[in-house]
Amino acid sequence: MTTLNDVHQQFAEYFEVPVLKPYAYLLSKKLSEGHICLDLDAISEEQENLPGFYQIQENGAAPLTTVPLVGKNGNDSQPFVLFQNRLYLQRYYRYETSFLQHINDFLAAEKELLPERIALLEQQQELIRLLFPAGSNLRDGDDPADWQLAAAITGVLNNFTIITGGPGTGKTTTVAKLLAILYATDPALKVALAAPTGKAAARMAESLRNTTIPVDPAIAGKFQDLSPSTIHRLLKSIKNSPYFRYNKKNPLTYDVVIIDECSMIDVALFAKLLDAIHPQTRLILLGDKDQLASVEAGSLFGDLCQAQEKLNMFSGDRLQLINRFISDDQRKIPAAQAQTNYRHPLFEHLVELRRSHRFTGHTGIGKFSKALIRNDQPAIRSFFAAGADDQVVIDQSGNVALFEKFIAGYESFIREPDTRTALRKLNDQRVLVAVREGAQGLYAINRDIERYLHDHGKIRITAEFYENRPIILTRNYYEHGLFNGDTGIIRPDENGVLMAWFEDSNGELKGVLPGYLTLAETAFAMTIHKSQGSEFGQVLVVLPDAADVPILTRELLYTAVSRARTKVYVQGSAEVILAAAERFVARASGIAARFLAQAGDVKTGN
Repeated sequence: MTTLNDVHQQFAEYFEVPVLKPYAYLLSKKLSEGHICLDLDAISEEQENLPGFYQIQENGAAPLTTVPLVGKNGNDSQPFVLFQNRLYLQRYYRYETSFLQHINDFLAAEKELLPERIALLEQQQELIRLLFPAGSNLRDGDDPADWQLAAAITGVLNNFTIITGGPGTGKTTTVAKLLAILYATDPALKVALAAPTGKAAARMAESLRNTTIPVDPAIAGKFQDLSPSTIHRLLKSIKNSPYFRYNKKNPLTYDVVIIDECSMIDVALFAKLLDAIHPQTRLILLGDKDQLASVEAGSLFGDLCQAQEKLNMFSGDRLQLINRFISDDQRKIPAAQAQTNYRHPLFEHLVELRRSHRFTGHTGIGKFSKALIRNDQPAIRSFFAAGADDQVVIDQSGNVALFEKFIAGYESFIREPDTRTALRKLNDQRVLVAVREGAQGLYAINRDIERYLHDHGKIRITAEFYENRPIILTRNYYEHGLFNGDTGIIRPDENGVLMAWFEDSNGELKGVLPGYLTLAETAFAMTIHKSQGSEFGQVLVVLPDAADVPILTRELLYTAVSRARTKVYVQGSAEVILAAAERFVARASGIAARFLAQAGDVKTGN
C-alpha cells in the first residue's frame, strides 16, 4: 500500500476518473488557499502547481462536460458543479448561490418600501442637518463630498447596504447617525450589532455608546442599550455542529442587523448569516475592502465591493434626494456621480467613505498605507530614507536598539496598578508579525520580548500563566462570555489567586481562572491576521527576512500599518516591503460574474 502525504493528491485519487483528477487536485489546493472555485478559462496556467503525473491540456470546461461526477446546473447531487466556466465543490457552489439569492431577496423586498421610506426621511430633515452640519475643516487632498451622509441615507432607504472605508473614515460614526435617524422614525426598533470577533463587536458598541452626535436623550439611551456579540453568538451555535439555531426556518427577529469587519467573514459563515436574516430586515455591512480577507475560503466582502466598475454612483433622482439634505454646495455629491444606464443589482447599495479623519492622504500613515495598497513603488520608496516621515519609520537593518526601545514601552501597563487601566495601556502599543515560525515569527518574537522584560526585572516568568502575561484567546469560550481574539492580562485577585482579566463590552472587568482558557497565546506580539478589528497607539511591524513568503501581500502589510493611530515602525528590508506591495490577494469566486450576468439577464444559477 502506498502512503500519500499530499492531502490534495489524496482527495484527487479518491475519484476514479482520470480526466477529473488534476482538476480535483487543483480545486482542493485552491480551497486551502482561500479560493471558492477554480477558474477554468486560465486553468492551463496552473500546470506548474500540479504534480508531474497530472496534466491539463487546455483551457475551458470541455474536458469536464461528460464527467458524470460533475453537475451542470447546480441542482444536481454530484460532488462537483460546473458553472460559468468555473468548477466548484457542490457545497461551496451552494454557499455562493445562497449568498447571492439572499441579497436579491433583500433588493426585491425594499422596492415596495422605498416611497414610504423617502417620505419618512423628508420628515427628519431637521435632525439630518443637525447630524451632518456644514463647515467641517478640509485638508489638502480631502474629498469634500459628504459621503457619510450619502451612506446614512442609503442605509435608511435600503434593506441591503455596504459601507466601506479605510481607518478613520468614520464608518462607526456614520452608523451612529444612521441609527439616530432610524430611531427617530421608530423608537421601538430592534437592532443587533455583531462582528466576526468579540473584540471587534465590543469596539463597535463602545464607539456607538460614546458617540458625541447631537441627539435626543431618549435616542442616546438607545445607544447605551445596544449589546454586541460575535456572529456565532448572534446565530446561536449548536454544540459540536456546523449549524446554528437561527437559520432560514428560524430567522432572527431584529429590524436592523449591523455587521462590522465583514472582510473577515468566510463564504460558509456569510451564507449562514444571510440565511438567518429575513429579507424585510435592514442589513448593513461594514468593513475595509482593502483589508485582509478571511482565513477560510472566500473574500465575499471584497468581491461585493469590486463587483461594480465604479463606486458611489447614483441615479439622478437619488442624487437630488441626497443633496436636498446638504445645505452647502461644497459638501454636495457632484453631478459626475450620476449614472443614467444602471442595471447592476448592487447599484446605489454600496458607499465608500473617502475622507479619513485620522490620517491625511499626503503624509504619514495615511500616505504610506495608500501607497502600499496601490503598489505605488516610488511613494513607498520615499519612506525609506532616515527621518523621511514623523509617523512612519522604516528600519531595514533590524536595529536591536529600536526593537528594545519599543518593547520597553510595555512597562507602562505592567507598572499600572489598576487592571482596567492596564488593559487599556496594553493597547497603547503592539508588535505585529506576519508569520508564526522563524526568527521573525510570533513564537520567537514573543520569547525575545519576554526575555528582555524578564532580564530587566519587569516580569517574573514562574509558570505558564505568570503575573502580567498578556494573552490572546484563540477560540470562543461562550461559557465565560469570552471570544476568539479577546486580549487579557494575568494578575492576582484580592485573594492573591492569579486570574485572567478581560474587559467586557460594557467596560467592566471579568476574571477567569487561567486553567479554563486552554487555548491562549502570549500577546506581547500578535499576528497581523489576529490584529484585524484592533487599533493601537503605536505599532512595530516585524517582517520576515525572505521576500518570497506567499502570505506577505499588500493587503497584509496595509492591515498591519493601518492598525496604528499615531506611529508605525516597520522592521524589514526594502526588497521585502516592495515585494509584498507587488503581491496581492486574488481569490477566485463567481460573485462579480454572476452579478454581471444577472444585470444582463443571463441565467445566474439561482
